Amino acid sequence: QVQLVESGGGLVQPGGSLRLSCAASGFAFSRYAMSWYRQAPGKERELVVTVTTDGDSINYPDSVKGRFTISRDNAQNTVYLQLNSLKPEDTAVYYCYTHIRFSAYWGQGTQVTVSS
Repeated sequence: QVQLVESGGGLVQPGGSLRLSCAASGFAFSRYAMSWYRQAPGKERELVVTVTTDGDSINYPDSVKGRFTISRDNAQNTVYLQLNSLKPEDTAVYYCYTHIRFSAYWGQGTQVTVSS
């Protein structure tokens, strides 16, 4: 079955960096776009960025543009999200997501907390 397992979250000071990973299994990873979403406390889940099958990134919101970078390794069935210059407002649970045929799949999420 489809599984998405995130890792790499944690507590970091403002201005710091983290690299999130999402290990995928149970489907032909290279054939599907992959996305990262995040949900901050008391807010709706929002799309952060999507990477296409060709490795192109799309949909960076202005709030993360220039600071976050998505990438994928099709040989490792893994998608990454590099978070740089982190701000307290980036604090959220970050989720990996894909859509296959008529079904949506989510990982369990990884907590990112930005605080001094």
